[in-house]
Amino acid sequence: MDRNPSPPPPSRDQDEEVVAGGDCIGSTVYSKHWLFGVLSGLIQIVSPENTKSSSDDEEQQMELDEEMENEICRVWDMSMDEDVALFLQEFNAPDIFLGVLAKSKCPRLREICVGILGNMACFQEICVSISSDKNLGQVLLHCLYDSDPPTLLETSRLLLTCISQTEVANVWVERIREHPAIYDSICFIMSSSTNVDLLVKVGEVVDKLFDLDEKLMLEWIGNGAVQPLDQPQEESEEQQVFRIVPCVLEAAKQVRSENLEGLDAYMHILQLLTTVDDGIQAIVQCSDTGKDTWNLLFDLVCHEFCQPDDPPIILQEQKTVLASIFSVLSAIYASQSEQEYLKIENDLPLIDSLIRVLQNVEQCQKKPENSAESNAEETKKSDLTQDDFHLKILKDISCEFLSNIFQVLTKDIVAKGLKEGQLNKQKCCCAFHNLLPFYSPVVEDFLKILHEVDKTLARNLEESFPSLKVQT
Repeated sequence: MDRNPSPPPPSRDQDEEVVAGGDCIGSTVYSKHWLFGVLSGLIQIVSPENTKSSSDDEEQQMELDEEMENEICRVWDMSMDEDVALFLQEFNAPDIFLGVLAKSKCPRLREICVGILGNMACFQEICVSISSDKNLGQVLLHCLYDSDPPTLLETSRLLLTCISQTEVANVWVERIREHPAIYDSICFIMSSSTNVDLLVKVGEVVDKLFDLDEKLMLEWIGNGAVQPLDQPQEESEEQQVFRIVPCVLEAAKQVRSENLEGLDAYMHILQLLTTVDDGIQAIVQCSDTGKDTWNLLFDLVCHEFCQPDDPPIILQEQKTVLASIFSVLSAIYASQSEQEYLKIENDLPLIDSLIRVLQNVEQCQKKPENSAESNAEETKKSDLTQDDFHLKILKDISCEFLSNIFQVLTKDIVAKGLKEGQLNKQKCCCAFHNLLPFYSPVVEDFLKILHEVDKTLARNLEESFPSLKVQT
């Protein structure tokens, strides 16, 4: 669960005043009386007499009094405590925040109010209560149309927290489906924002939504899939049609070098798209989109992740993002073999990367020989099981992709691979070890080609894998 960064802690004088008041909230040192005062101040801000403003004081409404900002920020910090969050819930604070969000024009105040709700939603009971409030739900979703990046970030955090709760996830999915404009807003953020924190959180929201609901994913794939040909030029410029894949790619490019978790989310979005025919078509139907997707993912696996100088353990950090990337590349490779961007020269760098990943998987899966180390590791058995699970997924995806590439290798490409080092005895042994027995026909066909290029290497491999001996 995500929470906002904590504001500075209260001073000692403030703490002493709170304790002296004798009205602490739960087991905290926070004063009920003080909190009532802050919430009452919020009510005053959005009271009718204060919201009926002329153009002269409209600018003032956009700003937050420094003293009020400090106090409400302290509430934001306090709301990470369950006792405080429950007390805010009992005091109907969400209704007060609803009024602020509906009436206030101050971006900072809106950001803080959504942030407090986001902290409160980290507790299941409160999350269910917030989610069941239709009016609050509508207003919070409307915050996704906001132009203020910090407010968008807090809204995304709150939304991710809610859709991560099984009890209320479907409520939010249905609400989002009822608001098609959310698609446009999210696509606009992904395609135009340079705020990495916001892009990461929006990516995680979309990833979770697509994982939860295939129907919603199909609807979003269909939105903007075809540019209307009969639309006048003026309307076309004013009413831009977004497409999900280019927006995801643009966001991925922004976060790739700064946030691995964010890149992981966007790669997993692409992987989820390839689980349905419409999603694959959304990637490959437009040659430019297919080329952009291929080039970005190809660059990541061949020049950024799991490089020759990286220690094998680096794979533990990269296993999930690599699994998604190889899965998408494999889907594109299988569906668009005649596309110009799928040049056969790319096969050798991909083979090199796939085999290196498989070699590192083997290293990561080796169990410690020392019994003391084994006992220490036993305390982390659940974590190891999870790691092994993701490594197995990466291995399975890599083997399938490698077998697809092996099937189209020619004599010339194999000869070039042997000359340039992408293929040698050690790498071929690793490939055979991982591909057998599930891809035996593929390995046998490759070995036949190898016999024509390098008989010595072919025979050495036959000695290592007797079941593959080719009759010549």
